Amino acid sequence: MEACIFFFYAMILLPGIAASVHQVKSFLNHTAYLSCYFPNSQKTDIKDLRVFWQKGDVEVVHEVYYGQEKHDNLSPKYMNRTKMDMDKWTLQLLNAGIVDEGQYTCIIQHRDKGSPRVIHRSQCLLHIIANYSQPEIEWLHTGELKPNEYLNLSCSSSGGYPEPKQMMWLISHENTTYRIMRHMDVSQDAVTKLYSVTSKLNITVPANTLTNISCLLHLGEQLGSLVSVPLGIEIQGEEMEQVKINFFVPLIAVIILITLIPAFVILKKNRNTSPTNQSVSLAA
Repeated sequence: MEACIFFFYAMILLPGIAASVHQVKSFLNHTAYLSCYFPNSQKTDIKDLRVFWQKGDVEVVHEVYYGQEKHDNLSPKYMNRTKMDMDKWTLQLLNAGIVDEGQYTCIIQHRDKGSPRVIHRSQCLLHIIANYSQPEIEWLHTGELKPNEYLNLSCSSSGGYPEPKQMMWLISHENTTYRIMRHMDVSQDAVTKLYSVTSKLNITVPANTLTNISCLLHLGEQLGSLVSVPLGIEIQGEEMEQVKINFFVPLIAVIILITLIPAFVILKKNRNTSPTNQSVSLAA
């Protein structure tokens, strides 16, 4: 009750104090650092201050009462999960989870001769990050891929947070790269709150040229992107088989002619000389 009264009282006294909002990112199950630093903080005796950390409107996250940590008003889910670094005026939130996302308010009150006076108020907006797995392409096509047939692929990534922005396909061949957008299926685990994403691709691949296909998962401007290992595909077209036939048939014909012509010449020569030899023998 005392803490709630303090926060209401502090809000009334704060119209002249600007509240800055700090964007804070922390990896899932790591320690989040929420700053409450204010000018001349090093010259202030902690024994003259009351420091409150609050999430939302009612949850008390941490409290330092004139130099001593106080646990009476803490929300149960933050019990034994917070530490205050007074040298850096930073609250350490241990084992930060997705449920811990949100806005935290720090209020510092100075003990004066009269009523305690609010000297600082700041806010931190906590974002939790969980790394997605590297996107992986799965071959959905069965059997040998033939020219002009559709290629069916699937790309998936899982175990990440927050929800990604988009998933796209990169198709590269003949030194040219095309970007193809397809529908992205998104699902969220009911317990872990982590996301899984999948996208499917159905296209024809040019024949007789190497085509590289990659899948790119865009997580946001500040989080960057993840890309899959490229899938290389090269299909031999029917025209290539025709080229092989057109090349080898004349080649075989030439080989046959080269082999038969000398034999034909020798045979013809023998036929021409045989009657003459016979007539000479009879004359003798």
